Amino acid sequence: MRRPPIELHRGELRITGSSLHLDATRRVECAFVSHAHGDHIGRHDRTIATAPTLALMRHRLGEGKRRRTEHLPASYRAPFGLGELTLELFPAGHVLGSAQVRVTRNGVSLGYSGDLCTEPTHAAERAEVMGCDVLVIESTFGHPRYVFPPKDETLAAVRRFVDDALADGVTPVLLGYALGKAQEILKYLSDLGYACRAHPVVQAVNKVYEAHGVALPNVRPLGPEGAGIDEVVVCPPHLARSPAMRGLRRRRTAILTGWAIDGGRFFRGVDAAFPLSDHADFPSLVRYARATGAGRVFTVHGHEDALAAALRKEGIRAEPLREHMQLELI
Repeated sequence: MRRPPIELHRGELRITGSSLHLDATRRVECAFVSHAHGDHIGRHDRTIATAPTLALMRHRLGEGKRRRTEHLPASYRAPFGLGELTLELFPAGHVLGSAQVRVTRNGVSLGYSGDLCTEPTHAAERAEVMGCDVLVIESTFGHPRYVFPPKDETLAAVRRFVDDALADGVTPVLLGYALGKAQEILKYLSDLGYACRAHPVVQAVNKVYEAHGVALPNVRPLGPEGAGIDEVVVCPPHLARSPAMRGLRRRRTAILTGWAIDGGRFFRGVDAAFPLSDHADFPSLVRYARATGAGRVFTVHGHEDALAAALRKEGIRAEPLREHMQLELI
C-alpha cells in the first residue's frame, strides 16, 4: 500500500496528494499554521490553527478584505477529518496557541513539530510528545553547541539583573520578541510582583494573550512619560531605539535569546544577554525525536544536517528534508 508522501517545494511543506500545506507563507488553498510568528503565517483560502493562533494572526495580518479567508479553529487532542486525512493537534510549548500536528492517512502517521519548546513555560501551553510513525522536526538549535542552562537558572539570572539595575536607580530594559518571549518574561516578573511596562507593540499582543486566559498583572503600556523608578520595561529588540523608548533616560539593557550562546553580535549595544529561548535546544530535540517513537525523521528549518547526523548516531533513520525531495513514508 502506498503511504502518504510529503514534499518540500519552493520552501513550502505539503502533504502530496492533498491540498494541505504546513506553515506556508505564500497563499495556498489550505494550510495548517503552527503558530503566529511572521515566518510561519500567510493569507490562505483556508487556515487550520488553534483559536489563539487565529486571533494572533488576525492581529498581525488584519482581516484580509480583498479575498475571503476561512479560519478553521482546532482544539488540542481532538482528531478531525480533512478529506482522506485525519489531523490531530498537540501543544508545542513555543508561544500561546502553538501546535504540532499529526496527519494520518491509510494507517500511517506523520508528525510535524512546527517550532517546539519542551521546557516548562509561564505563558504558553506545555509541549506534549506526539507519537508518530514519521516525524518532521524543526532544527533551529539543532547543532550540538546549543545547550541551554536550565530555564529556572536563566530566569533567576534575569531577575538578578533586574534587581541590580533597580538598586542602582536605572531602568532595566529586557529585549524579547513581541510575540512569545515578551509575554513569557512579563508573566514571570509580574507574577513575582514586579511592576512592568510593555512597549505598545508588545502590549497589543498582551491583549490577545489576556483574552485567551493568560493573566498579566502589574503590566502597563509604556507611554511618553517613560517608566517609574521601580518599573521594568519589555521591548522588542528592533524597537529599542523607537520613539516610545525616548522617555527612558537611564537604562540598562539585556537581550533574551537562545542565540546568546553564540555571543558576538548579540552582546553589541546591550549590557547583558541571557539564553532564554522559546525553542528546544539540541539535547531536547534529540530526546523529543526519540520519545515520539518515529522510525523515520526529517529535519527542517535550521541546523538540519547536524541534527540528522546526531539522530542517526542514536540509531534513528534521519535526514534533512530537501527541496523537490518527494518521500514515501514507509
